[in-house]
Amino acid sequence: MNERILARELGEHIGEQVLIRGWLHKKRLLGGLNFLSVRDRSGLTQLLVEDKAEIEKLRGMQIGTVLRVEGTVVADERAPFGAELHEVTLGVESPVTDEPPIEIDKNIDHRSENLDTLFDNRVLNIRNLNEQKIFKIRAAMTQYLREWLTEREFIEIDTPKLLGAATEGGAEVFELDYFGKTATLAQSPQFYKQIMVGAFERVFELNHAYRAEPSATTRHTTELTMLDVEIGFVKDHAEVRQIIGEMVSDVLRKTYNKFAAELGSLQAPELKLADKIPEFTIAEIHELYTKKTGTDTTAEKDLTPDEEKFICEHARKNLGSDLVFATDFPVEAAKFYHKIDAEKGVVYWADLLYRGLEVATCPLRENNYDKMIEQMQKAGLDTNHIGYKYYLQAFKYGLPIHGGCGFGVDRFVKQTIGLANVKEAMLFPRDINRLTP
Repeated sequence: MNERILARELGEHIGEQVLIRGWLHKKRLLGGLNFLSVRDRSGLTQLLVEDKAEIEKLRGMQIGTVLRVEGTVVADERAPFGAELHEVTLGVESPVTDEPPIEIDKNIDHRSENLDTLFDNRVLNIRNLNEQKIFKIRAAMTQYLREWLTEREFIEIDTPKLLGAATEGGAEVFELDYFGKTATLAQSPQFYKQIMVGAFERVFELNHAYRAEPSATTRHTTELTMLDVEIGFVKDHAEVRQIIGEMVSDVLRKTYNKFAAELGSLQAPELKLADKIPEFTIAEIHELYTKKTGTDTTAEKDLTPDEEKFICEHARKNLGSDLVFATDFPVEAAKFYHKIDAEKGVVYWADLLYRGLEVATCPLRENNYDKMIEQMQKAGLDTNHIGYKYYLQAFKYGLPIHGGCGFGVDRFVKQTIGLANVKEAMLFPRDINRLTP
């Protein structure tokens, strides 16, 4: 009996002798009837241990001790996976004698005042079954994103995170010494994904980005996971929004279908998706918000966090949609690589909002070389800087009309599960105060 089985496979072996291996997860020692829970990657196995000699093997052993267990599988609908082990023989493979600082078999406290404790003990609390659900859901969501894109002929790329110049300029960059030169950590793969449109038409990257965010908010971190998508030969900005909207909607449907039980136990909100994602211009949102609240935001070039929440609540209640596109940003908000509608005075740029939070920016890019030079110079950028040389080569030698998105995976997971802080959706978050564990 050398072949190990997993907890989820117990029901297939009723009446048989089996071997399981895992971590001691919980002990209930009641004298004659002693119950143990052993955790493996698939879940828990319940053991009924009546032999005092076997229980004695656990004297001084703490939760987390790695066990080898042989026993007979007995059907029991009250047990996980409908079966448990009787007549067990225990073997201690890796003893734990120090008492853990937290109890992993109980709910992990996610209140804001407890987040430091949560992250300080991440090595242990990730062994909690409820906590694991967050990251199993996250892993599936990133898988679904990759699958959706690759099925539609997007090529996955992997671009440098050490750069000679900041992609978008600005103060929110990390600088470091690179053998006597100044380098920066990539804020995004913006330049590279646009360059690659000139080769593959459709590309994406799922990777880390770095922002020197000086704020300690529930939505910002200094290291984040971004999905960057770029699409060549689009007809117009509407097609960019359509593609990104279809991708996000499809991933959400799959996630809610596959993880219905897990999302329910985590008290995730009910999913509401409309046939078409509703769209409001920035001006329309300002007007609606000002009229509803009496707070005048009509002079703002972007949405305030309260406006993001407001328009999402409006769309969910009145239009049956958790997703909203905020479109037509004023030209003052444009970045040098955006395509501009000078006649209307707006940028071909939309934000995808999800349950009150921006999760993606979805612009149409300027693809004309001369226009790019003009817009970069207007933005005060040195077009002769080495950091822009290869980027501009792509435009000089032919780029089609293109657009895409920068999509925050951490925020996407946070909003899907209904977590209060984006850092709760990250295994080992980094912010202005945290570099460990």
